[in-house]
Amino acid sequence: MTTPPGAPGMPGGVSGRPVNAAHSGMPGPGVPGQGGMGVPLGAAAQGGAVAPRGLRGRMRAGFGLMGPRHGRHAVSAEDLDALSLPVGDDGVVIGVDAQSRPAVLGLHRPTPYDILLIGGLWTAQVIALRAAATGARVAVETGRAPEWATLAQAAGGAQQCITLHDVGRVPPLGPSAGSPVLVLRDCGMQPPRGRVVSGPWQSVLTLLPYMSPVAPRLMRQCRLVGVQRLSPQEAAQLGRRLALPRADVDSLPTLADGVTLWCAGRDRQYVMTQATDAETGLLGMPRRMDRP
Repeated sequence: MTTPPGAPGMPGGVSGRPVNAAHSGMPGPGVPGQGGMGVPLGAAAQGGAVAPRGLRGRMRAGFGLMGPRHGRHAVSAEDLDALSLPVGDDGVVIGVDAQSRPAVLGLHRPTPYDILLIGGLWTAQVIALRAAATGARVAVETGRAPEWATLAQAAGGAQQCITLHDVGRVPPLGPSAGSPVLVLRDCGMQPPRGRVVSGPWQSVLTLLPYMSPVAPRLMRQCRLVGVQRLSPQEAAQLGRRLALPRADVDSLPTLADGVTLWCAGRDRQYVMTQATDAETGLLGMPRRMDRP
């Protein structure tokens, strides 16, 4: 640990004033082998003889203070497991899993990341809010700006951390590790190909209200797919596309509001998004169907 100048243990002395070798009993720069920095505790100014008791006391008072004398803090090897911390992935907490553990969506990555959410506007807006809360800039490409206007105004206040853009009008956003970007595309059942694509530190989340003709193409492009409640026919179609087990296909038509099945390859996880009081006041209660 580095001690600031003027503190005990530094050549400047206890008071912060330079030590005068002629008055402190310490050797000056002319003493061989000492370099003007004083002598080791207990050594003499000359000849290696033991320093007088008074000199040792003065040196101890200003150099190398004795620390408190108590037992060392030690942990046995058997107790090390008790010190483990529940550290998981970093990202945006989008809800809790079946075991009530936080479910985290890693949006900010140094590689391109595309996400498809087949679900309701409410869940997409919660993700946008929470992404902005982590310091990301959120660009919403939408054909229904009034549905997003209140959220964009409430999210950043004077800082526009959530910006709204017409379909096909998202400008280059300049993402970086210190300023990641989430592009959220809310462009209806058949969104056109976007001008701004995913890249380093810029993820793209596309929202589809239901299964649509473009859904298969988007599923092939996306690394993560989230699915909320669907009709039995849509669930069967989705199950074939994602190779879902029969139990998951049967559960999709019965999912509660706010519950999403997230799929990444063969990995699947059910997540319930629970709104905070502030989110409920702004967005209302969880719902699968959009407001009329």
